[in-house]
Amino acid sequence: MSTERVNPPDLSPPTGFSHAVVATGGRLVFLAGQTALDTDGKVVGETLPEQFEVALTNLLTALRAAGGTPADLARVTVYATDVADYRAQAPELGRIWRELAGRDYPAMAVIGAARLWDEQALVELDGFAVLS
Repeated sequence: MSTERVNPPDLSPPTGFSHAVVATGGRLVFLAGQTALDTDGKVVGETLPEQFEVALTNLLTALRAAGGTPADLARVTVYATDVADYRAQAPELGRIWRELAGRDYPAMAVIGAARLWDEQALVELDGFAVLS
């Protein structure tokens, strides 16, 4: 399996994402939405960065259980209940991403959501990966 991150010079420089990811070969892994649930099914973390770290950890745990690594992520969608807060916290969220997932950014989008399945959740991440 190979992935190629494509960031055309005709588009604004990407910060914390890739404009496109070309994946060839391998198996697809579709990752369900993950919030900041602990193993007891309770949302943990009071702030967006705290919840983002747990949600991303949960997403990566599912990915690793399927045999993948963060570098295999081709697409991640972030659902945030407060996009303005997400933008304000972007430097801290980026630090958390780099710490847990590295610098091989997938294609990403952030979508505002009125509420998530778990009412206390501030953020949810889903995505897919391509494994060799």
